[in-house]
This record gives sequence, C-alpha cells and structure tokens, in this order.
Amino acid sequence: MKRILAILIICSALWGQSALAQKFPALGGRVVDEAALLSPAEEAALSAKLQALEQSTQRQIVIATLADLQGYDIADYGYRLGRYWGIGDKQRNDGALLIIAPKERKLRIEVGYGLESVLTDAVSSQIIRNDITPQFKAGNFPAGINAGADKMIALLQLSPEEAQKVAAEAAKAEKEAADEGDFGGIIFWLFIFFFFILPLIRSFRNGGRSHARGGVGAPVIIWGGGGFGGRSGGGFGGGGASGGW
Repeated sequence: MKRILAILIICSALWGQSALAQKFPALGGRVVDEAALLSPAEEAALSAKLQALEQSTQRQIVIATLADLQGYDIADYGYRLGRYWGIGDKQRNDGALLIIAPKERKLRIEVGYGLESVLTDAVSSQIIRNDITPQFKAGNFPAGINAGADKMIALLQLSPEEAQKVAAEAAKAEKEAADEGDFGGIIFWLFIFFFFILPLIRSFRNGGRSHARGGVGAPVIIWGGGGFGGRSGGGFGGGGASGGW
C-alpha cells in the first residue's frame, strides 16, 4: 500500500512539473512573432488589419508564431494559449488564434466558443488547406499567414446568415471528400481481396497444384510516398482545425 501511495505521489509531482514547465510567450500585440517569420513592416501591416477588424466587429484575432510547442500537441497548446492570453470578450467568447509552429511544421486555427458557428472545424480546415498550406509549402510564410488572416477576417465580417451559408457549404464539401475517401478505401480492399487474398485461398484449396501447373502468381505492388492585451478572457474549448506542411 505504501509503495502504491509513493508511486501516486511521484506521478502527481511529475504531472505538476510538466504543467508548470509549459510556458507561453508574452502577449505584446495582435501579432506575436516569436518564430521571426515576419519583417517589422509585414508585422505592422498585419496588426493594422486585425485592429481594423476589432474596431468594426469587436471580434479579436491574434496571430502567433511559436519557437516550438514544448512537446505539446498543437491543439492542446492552442486552447491553453487562448485561455492564458484571454483572447476575446468574456461574455461573447469571440476570440480566435492563428498559430504557426515552423519547427514542428504545424499550424492551427483555434476558435473561442462564440465563433465556433462561424469558424467551424470544416471552415477552419479549408482555410488551412487551401489558403495557408500551399504558401507554406512554397516557403513563403508571410504570404500564407496573410492569406489565412485575410480569409478569417472576411468570414468574421459576414452577417450571421452569410456565415451560416459558408459553414454549410464547407461542411458539405468536407463530407463529400470524406465519402470519396471511404469509397477509395473500399476499392482498395476489394483490390487486395480479389488479387491477393482470393488467389491464396484458391491456392490452398487446390493443394498448391496451381503453382505446380505454372500458374501466375499475385502481382507485387510497391507503394511509395513521399500595448495591446487580451480582453477579459474569452473561453476556448478546442474548436478549430490543425494542419501541417
């Protein structure tokens, strides 16, 4: 019993040290470029766009580039960062983060509760995949960051009806893509069955005589791949999407 208690105490201490070890960069503005991906002029221009959004809609976006994720999953890091910084209004929970971690080649759009119907998981995923990632793959981080920020700004300026329409279209597109992936998976397993498994079954049933007759074996396939501060603390709960490049 004492041994079990000692183990529990040690585990608790290690967990506490791990939680304390997580450090967040200071929130010095609407753009926190810890990874130094932007020039001063690019950072100033991006900050101005985010400030204009906040003045016109009261909604708040912060762009954060991180030196590293300190071993955390970017989704876990993202919602903790949003809470720590207090992005968005406490009542409306209308804050959003665009997080880029170039060392891990990860990025994420993290969304406050109040914006989850606008920057839905599907919408956020499309922004990452269509607007940001192509630029990052080309090595143009400022262009990718600005493309993502511009798309997020445009969506947060829509009327509720327009935002709902965009969200519905994104959800439909994501579902169609998932269905196509499922269909492709079915075709793949049918191919495996008819060209690999079924010939083996027939071979066993025939006692190996098909090979003695010089039958054709199953083909071999090689697969390859190659002065600003947060407001009063809007709530974040893990809504959004992650990606990589």
